[in-house]
Amino acid sequence: MSLTLASAQYPVTFHHSFEAWATHTEAWVQAALPGRPQLLLFPEYGSMELVSLLPPELRTDLRGQVRALDALCADFCAVFAGLARRYGVTLVAPSFPVCVGEAVYNRCFVFGPQGRSGYQDKYFMTRFETEDWDVRRAPARLCVFEADWGCFGIQICYDIEFPVGAALLCRAGAQVLLAPSCTETIRGSTRVHVGARARALEQQCFVLVSPLVGEAPWSPAVDLNYGFAALYSTPDRLLPEEGVVAQHPAQQPGWLTHTVDLSVLETVRRDGQTLNFRDQAALDYVPAGGAVEVVRVRI
Repeated sequence: MSLTLASAQYPVTFHHSFEAWATHTEAWVQAALPGRPQLLLFPEYGSMELVSLLPPELRTDLRGQVRALDALCADFCAVFAGLARRYGVTLVAPSFPVCVGEAVYNRCFVFGPQGRSGYQDKYFMTRFETEDWDVRRAPARLCVFEADWGCFGIQICYDIEFPVGAALLCRAGAQVLLAPSCTETIRGSTRVHVGARARALEQQCFVLVSPLVGEAPWSPAVDLNYGFAALYSTPDRLLPEEGVVAQHPAQQPGWLTHTVDLSVLETVRRDGQTLNFRDQAALDYVPAGGAVEVVRVRI
């Protein structure tokens, strides 16, 4: 089964109205369509460009802006749901800081071409998120999203730097892991990509990274952004020697689009030079505080 993936190397943009943002977002989706992707991935916290719509005093208020953005969440989701249906693709929207009671979670919404939807929350939080922004660790719940072509899971930025989520998702059927990211520096970007490559090796799967890029001096949450889109595999038979399937030049806005053969993963997992995926079964991944709930979501 072949699968065409598109990863957005997405620049933070100032908008003067919600309608302007929606038009901009549709133009980005349309720009990916010549590559005929089945799945489009946007980066972590790309939604924070909507802060440009808030009053100036809220644009610099890290915690206040999250509560204010919550009023736009439903309309944000409606735009992406409509685009997924209109263009017949699966869309992983840029992550959004959602308010759940008193807590704020970093959430990736997923929209399918038939109108179905789901979401994945971030579990491992960076120091900035917890100490400065008060974005909290979500409950330990992982989603395996089922599409017509196969299954995928999402590990948001810092999550991809730990093996537990990837292992549980792939054991439950995920063949592709998506890593939407938001990092300020080359160091931060490097950590995400090292994590992505490690997960591809351990699980003998494909891992797609989508970064936020550019500067937004009006937003203290995403004022500086560095990154590059990439698609990784395990380095094994029928796959690239170094496990680098495709990369996009750093900091240049645009789409990285590539087609992969998912059947290769079955071959490598069954008869690769090493059998990392099989041998991972010897490890018992149970985080402190209890088991992780793994659910399947049809998209």
